This record gives sequence, C-alpha cells and structure tokens, in this order.
Amino acid sequence: MEENRSRFVLDAVKQELRRRRRAELKRSLRNPHPDTAQLVETGFDEWAAALPDEDATGLVDLKAGTPVRWVAGRGWVETKK
Repeated sequence: MEENRSRFVLDAVKQELRRRRRAELKRSLRNPHPDTAQLVETGFDEWAAALPDEDATGLVDLKAGTPVRWVAGRGWVETKK
C-alpha cells in the first residue's frame, strides 16, 4: 500500500511540473522577451549579420587548460597535447 502511495505522489508531482512548464511556455510565447521579439521580426540571418566582428582568439587562450575528449561509457578523457 505504501509503495502505491509513493508512486501516486511521484506521478502527481511529475504531472504538476509538466503543467507548470506548459503554462510558462504559453506565457513566454504570449509575452516574448524583447530581444527574442526583435530577432523574430528581423530574421535570424539579418540579426547574425548585424553582430560585430570580434576576434575570438583574444578572448580564449587555447593553450591553457587540459585538452579532453568525450568517450562513450568513460566520460571526459584527457588527451595528449
């Protein structure tokens, strides 16, 4: 009996979370963030073309840190430099 009650509570919580996510999505679609509304009106290609050209090499030091790669079943694995 106790196991069924736990399952019932779990299912009820999951259902409520789904309901809240849907409600939040609907609210967001009715009242989009101003930046999102501008993006939709402008069109993504035009918006992306209007972004300033920046030299990313100055922002990130590619020689710093430890190189890694993802290996299925093992996770992040260090690679040789």
